[in-house]
Amino acid sequence: MASSLNPADHGWRKHLPVINAFVRYGLLILVGFLMIYPLLWMIGGAFKNNAEIFSSVGFIPKNPTTDGFINGWKTSTEYTFATYLLNTMKIVVPKVIVTVISSVIVAYGFARFAIPGRKWLFALLMATVLLPKSVLLIPQYLMFREFGWLDTYLPLYAPQAFATEGFFVFMIIQFMRSLPLDMEEAAVMDGCNSFQVLTLIVCPVILPAIISVALFQFMWSMNDFIQPLIYLSSVEKYPVALALKMSIDVTEATSWNEILAMSTIALAPSLILFFLAQKYFVEGVTSGAVKG
Repeated sequence: MASSLNPADHGWRKHLPVINAFVRYGLLILVGFLMIYPLLWMIGGAFKNNAEIFSSVGFIPKNPTTDGFINGWKTSTEYTFATYLLNTMKIVVPKVIVTVISSVIVAYGFARFAIPGRKWLFALLMATVLLPKSVLLIPQYLMFREFGWLDTYLPLYAPQAFATEGFFVFMIIQFMRSLPLDMEEAAVMDGCNSFQVLTLIVCPVILPAIISVALFQFMWSMNDFIQPLIYLSSVEKYPVALALKMSIDVTEATSWNEILAMSTIALAPSLILFFLAQKYFVEGVTSGAVKG
């Protein structure tokens, strides 16, 4: 049977997959560039002077300078930016550790044990995920004031030791429910108790989910502004988020290149950690979403 298409149409159609791929990837690259442009502008602005920052929307500096990094590192206070970075780590590291430990233990209990009222407790847990954190600020502030924890780092990470991050517990539960029970039952028959099963059998298998939880908590804690603002009053204890805000407040003519330079430095730990754990992070998030 002869083809109804003329030779010209046939020649055009044979290139259709290439055209489709070109349009598809071109559109993705364009959207990706628009999404990442603010980040590129921030990094480029860190190498500009103040006059050049707002004179154009381009992110490539005409006369690159490192004055923003040098002067920004000194800060406008008696402490260098290293102090604020170290303070941030004093909050973030214990917060990530206690979040992971508490979330895994609570998720294991929900996923593997027939606790009386488990469904109601799980529903209550999910209700806390939907509860705006702002409504808890005043009660928590009054409670921590009675504990004598104000102007310390304890209010910033102690609550996470009780699995208060319901979203992380939910994500790990979904991951655990997708795992077969054979290995755990075999470990029990070999004499392992529940703690040994959790630490020796379950945790290595759910490592992508654990890394996802740690990475989420790390990034969220690095960007947290409200809670340090409420609980910390001493400048020497401020994290990076408050230090950057303080740099804007205390000067009449804000040196935006210094702020952009220090913002770039503050962003580096999260980016480095993400790219190091990207493989496990993507696997943990997608597995929890699909298998749930």
